[in-house]
Amino acid sequence: EKASPSPVNQQRKEILEACRKKAVLKPGFFSLTVPTGGGKTLSSVAFALEHALAHGKKRIIVAIPYTSIIEQTSKVLKYGTDDDDQIQKNLKEGKYLFGDENVIEHHSNIDPEKENHKNRLASENWDAPVIVTTNVQLFESLLSCRSSSCRKLHNIAESVIILDEAQMLPPEFLRPILSVLQGLVEHFGVTVVLCTATQPALSGTIGSEQAAFQGLPECTEIVDSPPTLAKKLERVRFHFPSPETPRISWEELRDEISKYPQCLAVVNTRKDCRTLHSLLPEGTIHLSAFMCGEERSDVISAVKRKLKEGQPVRVVSTQLVEAGVDIDFPVVFRAMAGLDSIAQSAGRCNREGKLNELGNVFVFIPPNPAPPGLLRKGEDAAKEILLSDLPGSLSPETFKRYFEIFFRSAISFDKSGFSKDMCSEAENFIFQFRSQSYKFRLIDDQMQKSIIIWYRGKRSAVSSTEYIEDLRRFGPNRFLLRKLQRFTVNVPARLHENIARQGMIEDISGLYVQRSPGLYREGLGLLPHPEQWSEEFLCF
Repeated sequence: EKASPSPVNQQRKEILEACRKKAVLKPGFFSLTVPTGGGKTLSSVAFALEHALAHGKKRIIVAIPYTSIIEQTSKVLKYGTDDDDQIQKNLKEGKYLFGDENVIEHHSNIDPEKENHKNRLASENWDAPVIVTTNVQLFESLLSCRSSSCRKLHNIAESVIILDEAQMLPPEFLRPILSVLQGLVEHFGVTVVLCTATQPALSGTIGSEQAAFQGLPECTEIVDSPPTLAKKLERVRFHFPSPETPRISWEELRDEISKYPQCLAVVNTRKDCRTLHSLLPEGTIHLSAFMCGEERSDVISAVKRKLKEGQPVRVVSTQLVEAGVDIDFPVVFRAMAGLDSIAQSAGRCNREGKLNELGNVFVFIPPNPAPPGLLRKGEDAAKEILLSDLPGSLSPETFKRYFEIFFRSAISFDKSGFSKDMCSEAENFIFQFRSQSYKFRLIDDQMQKSIIIWYRGKRSAVSSTEYIEDLRRFGPNRFLLRKLQRFTVNVPARLHENIARQGMIEDISGLYVQRSPGLYREGLGLLPHPEQWSEEFLCF
C-alpha cells in the first residue's frame, strides 16, 4: 500500500479493498478475474487471509500449473517481492511478508539445498500456514491411493485453495477435478478461489451434447465489475490478423522483430522457437523446455536484469513464459493460438504500465499451424471469435465466449474414467479408488522420458556433473535425485529412444544421463537431432 501512486498501483489497491469486503461472505466458490499484472497473487492471498480469519480456516494452499513459476510465487509470499536484491535489502531491514518458516514449497523442482528435516516433513504433510504447490501435486494427491500422497489430505480440510491461472486446468480432466473441488467445498469446509485474467466458463453445463456435464455452481466474483476493471487496467493494444491474412514467413517475422531493441516473441513449439531464434541477430535469447530448470531460471533472471537496466534484449520463447513469469517488455509478438494464451503473452507487455502509451501485441499467423490437440483447438476457437471481430482489447465477455466454443470442441472431459470408477456404483458404496488413482495423471509419464544433462548454474555456481559423479559412485538416493531434478530435460519417449540409439546418453543406476557434450548446448538446451550435433563432440 506504500507503493507509488501510479494508475496501476491505484487499481491494485482497489482490488485489494474488494478482496477484503468480499472475504466475509460465506465459504464456497469465488472467482478473482483480474488482468495480468493487476496483482492477482497478492490480492487472492489477501482475500484468503481475511476469509480465513472470518471463518476459522486453517491454512492457504496456492496451486500453480507450472513448477517454473513456483519459486517466483514463493519469494513473493515469503518476502513481498521476487527481486533478489530487494529481498536481501528487506531481510537486512527485518521486512518480509510471511517469512521462510511459514511458507512451504511442495513440488518436484524445489532446490534441495534449501531443505531441512523440519520443512521436508512439513511439505510432505502440508503442515504450515501457507502451502505453494502444483496442480499435479494437489489433484493427484486428492485422487491417490498411496499413503505417502494421502498423508496430507487431512490438512486440506478447512483451508482456502487458490487455483492460480485457473484457465490452465486440463480440459480432459475437468470432470474429476471439478467434482473433487465440489466435494471439498460441500463436505470439508474448503473455500476455492479461481484466480486468472482469462476466467474459463466452469459453471453450468460444460461441453457439447456428446460430452456435456454439469460444472461448478455459480461462483461469487470478488471484483464488482471485471469488464470495468479490465478497461481501467488496459495497458496493451492488440493487433490481430484478419482471417484471410496469409501465413508469414520466418524471415518476414525476423525483419519485424529486428525493428525493436526490447521485444519478446512467443511461438507454439520448441522447433519453431529454434528456427526463429537462428534467424535473429546475435545476442537474441532462446528460452524453451529443452533447457533444464536451472538454466531457465538463470536466463529469466538475466532477462529481468537487462530490462530493468534498459539494455537491448530480444527473447524468443515457447509458452513457458506465459503463466506468471514476471517480465515486462514494451513489444510482444505472439503466434496465433487460443485467446487465453494470447492474453497471457500480452501480460508480459507493459506489465507495470510504465510506458507513456499502450504497449503493442502483434499476433501473427506462423508458417506452421499449432500442433494437433488442445493447442490446435484453441487456435480454431480463437479464429472463430475473430471472424466476427478484430478487437483491440480482450474483455471478460470475450473470454467467456471463447471458452464456450473451446469446450464444445473437446472430445472428453473425463480421460481417466472418473464417472465409471467413482460414480456409476456410488449408491452401492462401490468405488474403484486404486484404478482411478493409476489412471488420473495430469502429466503422462509414459509419453515422456527424462535426461539428466551437464550444466553449471550461473547464480548458484552448482554443477550437475558433480551430482552425476555422486550418482555413479554411490547410486541414487532421495536427496541426490532432488538435486538432479533441476538439471533434467523431459523429451518424448520416441525421441528419447533415438538419442539412446545414437549413444548420446548412458544408463546410470536406472537414470539416463548425458554422455556427450554435443547433446546439450548452453543457450539452446537439448539438441535432439543428430544433424544438430557437432562432429567434434560425438562419442563412439
